[in-house]
Amino acid sequence: MSELQVSRWRVAHDRELALGATSVIMAIVNVTPDSFSDGGKYDHSDAAVAHALAAVAEGAEIIDIGGESTRPSAAKVDAAEEQRRVLPVIEALRGKTEALISVDTYRAETARLAIEVGAHIVNDVFGLQKDVAMPGVVARANAGVCIMHTGRERDKLPDMVADQAVFLERSLALAGEAGIANEQIVLDPGFGFAKETADENFELMARFAELSRFGFPLLAGTSRKRFIGAVTGRDSADRDAATAASSALLRLAGAAVFRVHNVAINRDALAVADAMLAARRNYEGRRGQ
Repeated sequence: MSELQVSRWRVAHDRELALGATSVIMAIVNVTPDSFSDGGKYDHSDAAVAHALAAVAEGAEIIDIGGESTRPSAAKVDAAEEQRRVLPVIEALRGKTEALISVDTYRAETARLAIEVGAHIVNDVFGLQKDVAMPGVVARANAGVCIMHTGRERDKLPDMVADQAVFLERSLALAGEAGIANEQIVLDPGFGFAKETADENFELMARFAELSRFGFPLLAGTSRKRFIGAVTGRDSADRDAATAASSALLRLAGAAVFRVHNVAINRDALAVADAMLAARRNYEGRRGQ
């Protein structure tokens, strides 16, 4: 079990969020027709905004808005279409909730425009390495950033944690060169992103605590992913109970932020994990007196 780090996550528009003491839920809002588990359900602004507000009511502290599916076989969209999908949702949410808003994009111009209309965080699934302008956009806006590891479009090392280190150290170097402060950064090991087999993803879960070596808060995004279906035999929309189990396990391994589709079931599972961790800290405190 990893010792949890307590910190403040500094994000755009002079906001911050406490991380570590209790679990933080990031709700997924896909404004797309083809995302793997909910494509088309929220692909217009009103439905996406309503879904986001419902997620906040259930306990989400961050809403992650995405306009391009990241599943391996998804059709690519251009920047203009991505922006057409996400910007109205972000702008509408800014006036309706105090929850933090994240934009799920690897495009610097989409990130810049999203921050202008109200986003606080950039969630980059290519870890600042796809668009050379992205680190500068994040730095200039003092935005929070989720730097995700991916094995896509590159050769991976045989050992997964060594590969995490090579990729993430490059991302962190780019962040530092651009002037992004450590307090703006959360790391995501990228479950399902070119982790080709269920076994590879479960090894990443089993070794998750090793990622504390980087010294940054960690995000876990296992929600409804294929490796969850591989062990449950369930279709993507019916994987929420197993996702919640993985969230609780990863909380015990040191994760601080959880990116999920179903907020309520993960909130409950994480509340149990948080209560157990609090009891453990109390016990160890008494024992050390």
